[in-house]
Amino acid sequence: MSVATEFRQGAETAIEDTVWKTVHRVVFPVDGDTDTLPLYVDFDAARRVVDTTDAGAKRAATATSQLVSQRSELRSDFVLDRRRLSLPSHRRVSFGTYFNAFPASYWRSHTDVQQVRLSIEVDAEATVIVYKSSPRGSSNRVQSIHLREGTTATCDLSLMSFADGGWYWFDLVAHGKDVTLNRADWSVPEPKDFTPGSLSIAVTTFNRPDYCVKHLRTFAESDELLAVMDRLIVTDQGNQKVRDEAGFDEAAAVLGDKFKLIEQGNLGGSGGFARGMHEAVQGGQSKYVMLLDDDVVVETEGVLRAVNFADFTRSATIVGGHMFNLFERSVIHNFGERINEYRFQYEPIGEGQIAHDFAASNLRTTPWMHRRIDVDYNGWWMCLIPTSIIKEIGLALPVFIKWDDVEYGVRAKANGYTTVSLPGAAVWHMPWTEKDDTIDWQAYYHQRNRWVAALLYSQYEKGGRLPIESFLQDVRHLLSLQYSAVELRNRALKDLLDGPSHLHRTIGGKLPEIRQIRAGFPDAQVTKDITEFPPVKRVHLPKFGRVPSRPKNIVQTLSSALSGAVRQLRPVEPATTRNPEAVVPAADARWWRLSHLDSALVSASDGTGASWYRRDNVRFRKQLLRSLTLHARVLARWDELSAAYKGELSQFTSPNAWRKTFESMSEREPEQQKPNQ
Repeated sequence: MSVATEFRQGAETAIEDTVWKTVHRVVFPVDGDTDTLPLYVDFDAARRVVDTTDAGAKRAATATSQLVSQRSELRSDFVLDRRRLSLPSHRRVSFGTYFNAFPASYWRSHTDVQQVRLSIEVDAEATVIVYKSSPRGSSNRVQSIHLREGTTATCDLSLMSFADGGWYWFDLVAHGKDVTLNRADWSVPEPKDFTPGSLSIAVTTFNRPDYCVKHLRTFAESDELLAVMDRLIVTDQGNQKVRDEAGFDEAAAVLGDKFKLIEQGNLGGSGGFARGMHEAVQGGQSKYVMLLDDDVVVETEGVLRAVNFADFTRSATIVGGHMFNLFERSVIHNFGERINEYRFQYEPIGEGQIAHDFAASNLRTTPWMHRRIDVDYNGWWMCLIPTSIIKEIGLALPVFIKWDDVEYGVRAKANGYTTVSLPGAAVWHMPWTEKDDTIDWQAYYHQRNRWVAALLYSQYEKGGRLPIESFLQDVRHLLSLQYSAVELRNRALKDLLDGPSHLHRTIGGKLPEIRQIRAGFPDAQVTKDITEFPPVKRVHLPKFGRVPSRPKNIVQTLSSALSGAVRQLRPVEPATTRNPEAVVPAADARWWRLSHLDSALVSASDGTGASWYRRDNVRFRKQLLRSLTLHARVLARWDELSAAYKGELSQFTSPNAWRKTFESMSEREPEQQKPNQ
């Protein structure tokens, strides 16, 4: 019996009355962008996946990497349209890629689905080779299928062996003639009582009307999305109005009653997304609401996959998408995030997952990618939340920006709900790695909101390592002459001590206050033209002529910190207030460098200018003492504050509390600044 016959018989023995729901279509980019092509099609001949944890495997991996770089060939001309690809005779491509492989272990873990069906349609003789992978990343050939001209074939595959990880994918091989892949998709059996859900999509924007109009066009042009979307809700909180952007009227007209524009004062990301959540729940139509950032490029197929996956989960589940770099299209931010409970800080899961480039190492040659990643939360650049969860646990935390998405995932987990970061669902987002938001106006929100979340959920006494880590961060900022950041962080702790009542009360007016405070600090004043500064004149020569470098061990760290701290207490040389002592690139603007200078021109992390950092021994002493005092006060009142925030959580995240805040901001004039300044 031939392989092809076995394949056809396997399809024919499927239960005739089973209804199969397509949940994951094979798709392609249609703009000829070779930067994104590796996320859809893998042209590399190398197929071996190796574990790089031992020396021998590392050598093999290096050899494989060299082979890949030599044989890699990106051919966007093979892509005919969104669903079709033309493969020349005697060529082979793999669909073992981020967007087109099937994430079997995620379906195995979070749904009751036990099998998946691969369906393929071609127009000429070809061979399809189906693979599966193990959690260790090793690939196994499952089946080889000989397809004849005009064949549409199906293959039923078990999901029962994917408990800890693994994917399914297929390779396509053309025979003596060119072959066109007309379509390929993955489908699962529908339960008899299956009812698909619909969603509202909530976008929060601040002065990015061009991106928002792109969103409108994207959704208006996708019939598949329109079929499952009840409403696109855009909450505009800026003064550059979306409704005034070119192309808005045309896109809005196509969407019709599926589009709702809301204008309100600036309540930050948490306020904008809370409004979208509230509108989706109040609308009563949608089973889900998907939160999307305004500055993203959407892979629409990922939205459909998130909805399909949520429809099959055993219980209500938050389904998040991954984030790719908008400037490096094949680079993913990370594969999943968690809370380090002892530090009470968010962090990526696994070392190798940060900024992974699929163009350099695709799915088939990246072992860690085959192990399922279980997360604590998903960023709100793309996150689908069942409205039933919102009704039970409330809306977003009223914290303006930072930690709102993290806290919501932790809150959902505390209430028995799971978050899944689903491979194959993703957006491209502008990276924030080009900016250091821990030293700009966001320093206030980083500090306060982390402490609020810890007071709500930390299971360690007095927050574990958080207090000492927070204080040491203040010390690092002070040694780095970043006095504005410490001032904002101190004010964050002061507000924290006021209890939960300050959250809604200050959410609409805190940012202007923060900006005004920062304006009085030299380290926060960025000058675009560096030639406007006085020339550099070194007053104190470096010891032994050596510029300080990053400490290599604990002894060097303590020695450098101690000498830098002693220097901070000394009076400042008048000459250093007239001329900077050095020019320091943003990458080197660390405590071990700046603590040994009295003044320096420090480049902005985004390269837009520079600030003149100046040592202030009086300010150093005052801020250090204030930081120590405030940390001690919070620790002394930890139990009281924790009980207060926990006790009020359901109230300050409730629709009623948020409704009052929305109403108070509905008539307020939006702020006249860009969101990241």
